[in-house]
Amino acid sequence: MNLSEIRKQLNDNDILLTRSLGQTFMHDRNQLRKIVGLAKLNDADRVIEIGPGLGPLTELLLDTAGQVTAIETDLRLAKQLEERLGQRDNFTLQHADAMKLVRKAEFDWSGHKLVANLPYSIASPLLIDLAALAGRPSAMVVTLQLEVVQRLLAQPATKEYGVLTLLIGLHYASGESFVIPRGSFYPEPNVDSGCIELLRRETPLLPPELCPLFKKIVKRVFAERRKKMMKLLKRDWPEATVTEAFNSLGLDESIRAERVTLDQFAELTQRLSRAEIDE
Repeated sequence: MNLSEIRKQLNDNDILLTRSLGQTFMHDRNQLRKIVGLAKLNDADRVIEIGPGLGPLTELLLDTAGQVTAIETDLRLAKQLEERLGQRDNFTLQHADAMKLVRKAEFDWSGHKLVANLPYSIASPLLIDLAALAGRPSAMVVTLQLEVVQRLLAQPATKEYGVLTLLIGLHYASGESFVIPRGSFYPEPNVDSGCIELLRRETPLLPPELCPLFKKIVKRVFAERRKKMMKLLKRDWPEATVTEAFNSLGLDESIRAERVTLDQFAELTQRLSRAEIDE
């Protein structure tokens, strides 16, 4: 769909977009093709698309993937999408709230790729919840606010490095990415966007039972990121336990969370978990 087609369909059906839902549609065909190209799809792939809107990306996914399931929370848009694409044999539409669907954890996403222009309003929490699933997607190629992409790609000792970087990084390695100018969307947002490829780690950094503890540690130390990390952890663990863990990892007692790597956080989680068992 090009820009004039999107505008016409919205006007003809008296659909006013809802800013609180982050509704904005990509109309730039070149950018849409780049997203599909980054996903590296073939006819054996099963794709989940969250927030398809009127389907400009959906159309291209259907031409490339074996099966596409689109999840749309806005009934007005879902009806339009069903009318336009419902006859395609490899298309399934779910009228549902994606956040609620993920948090119910009833669906196994592990055999699917997520390819989507995610609604800005739910993108970060949705990615965190998806990554935490036992049956997480095999890959995620997602369009996000550029700021969020930069946080996913962030390295230690930068202001972008933080909770999102680590909670996604625990389960996914970042692949290619590219910037999408704001003029590629209708209505035009106030910020630029980016598309990023996230590839599921086939060798976990931590066993599943330690992932909640990893999340607890990361959120604790980044809640007050300017404070010394050791001081913050002593609120939950005995001083001797924290000191021993830091010494074993070669971490300075004055270090702040933003300078600790993903691998160091994973190792710290293992050491503090053993202390909990010993207690």
